[in-house]
Amino acid sequence: MTAQEVLRSGEVMSREAANIWIRASDHALPELLAAARAARDRFKPGLITYSRKVFIPLTNLCRDYCGYCTFRRDPGEHGAHTMTPDEVLAVARAGEKRGCTEALFSLGDKPELIFPEMRDTLRSFGFRSTLHYLEAMCDLVLRETNLLPHPNPGLMSAEWITRLAKVSPSLGLMLETTNLSLLAAGAAHDNAPDKLPARRLRTIEEAGKQGVPFTTGILIGIGESPSDRVDSLLAIRDLHQRYGHIQEVIIQNFRVKSGIRMQHSPEPGRGEMLRTIAVARLLMPEMNIQAPPNLSDPDYEQLLDAGINDWGGVSPLTPDFINPERPWPHLDDLERRTGARGFELRQRLPVYPEFVAKAMNRSELLSSKLSTSAGDTGYARRAA
Repeated sequence: MTAQEVLRSGEVMSREAANIWIRASDHALPELLAAARAARDRFKPGLITYSRKVFIPLTNLCRDYCGYCTFRRDPGEHGAHTMTPDEVLAVARAGEKRGCTEALFSLGDKPELIFPEMRDTLRSFGFRSTLHYLEAMCDLVLRETNLLPHPNPGLMSAEWITRLAKVSPSLGLMLETTNLSLLAAGAAHDNAPDKLPARRLRTIEEAGKQGVPFTTGILIGIGESPSDRVDSLLAIRDLHQRYGHIQEVIIQNFRVKSGIRMQHSPEPGRGEMLRTIAVARLLMPEMNIQAPPNLSDPDYEQLLDAGINDWGGVSPLTPDFINPERPWPHLDDLERRTGARGFELRQRLPVYPEFVAKAMNRSELLSSKLSTSAGDTGYARRAA
């Protein structure tokens, strides 16, 4: 069957067809996008979701030195900070007042392994490791507010997935890429030991073995080829087919920032982004596909044409600390632009409706909070 016949038939796209279409010319792009939209509309017709969140950068100390990152800091560097429990709670409570339901915890990967200053900070808070501190802060937010935590702590062992899943309905770790050459000297993941693809896939698989709802995705434009993108998407799909736990696949585009090692690298073009999203949808027609709107401004609504069904977390309060130069769209603008494309915008929780049941039996506290937050259909309960 040719690639064109696959698109017309609505079948799941093969690896061979994906490698053809991810390189499609601009002339062929409308056909690809039409097929992706049709697949999305069979999956969740008329509905685009988002999560109203606060972004909690628990610590920006990190032992990885990725070539595209402005978030990470060394101790003593300008802007280096580890939040106190009072700071965490203040942000969460402010978000609660703005109707947020998600506390997105982002942090560097195990900074205490190379920075004695981080070990001292953790000791002063009464914790042995960053993951112990993260666990406690998720529990604090869960107990003291109506927000649900969603942590992205980097690599996790089986034990830590179990522990964090008791205080968070979902967990996240971006695969980014399966391309090993990006670990080479001067490449995007040079001096970033936690970006070894096998280690990241192992974490995602362990979450699957435990049935923990999981968010992952790829980062495009960091030196990988179109075929690498297909390989990475298929690695994610294969894990989901085995365990059924991947609630969301993010297609994120690299954006240039001043001061990063890759500040002179080219950004992926709009056509590349649309082709990658469309191929992801056709490889995984019944999975939630997300792309962040702030990284595709000013015309982010075009991403809907490629088959996404979710905008990800959008905050009315806190910036995107990973991409601070890219502000979130205002929620009324997001609703207006989504509606103009013929969709209803619906607020979800950090855990997707179809995965709420998987998270309910992790702990009594988590079950109670989910019961309060989720409406009858599993989306965020609408304000009275």
